[in-house]
Amino acid sequence: MTEHERGPSARNLEEGRLLKELEAIHRTRHETLLHGSNDALVTHTDRMNELEREYVRRHPQRAQTPGRTREGARVRTTAD
Repeated sequence: MTEHERGPSARNLEEGRLLKELEAIHRTRHETLLHGSNDALVTHTDRMNELEREYVRRHPQRAQTPGRTREGARVRTTAD
């Protein structure tokens, strides 16, 4: 697959463009899952993973919401 078909390498994206690509791919995920071909879903998943890995690489100390961690989920489950 060419770079044009997949988009530019996530590592080559400037920060603002990376965030826009992530927003767009998350916005289209559900539609691709429900109505895309198997090839489209695989391509979408691969690209989403590439973009997300790059974001995490750049922001290893990103803010994390306690309820979105494993420990926070356990607390939430035992409190119910």
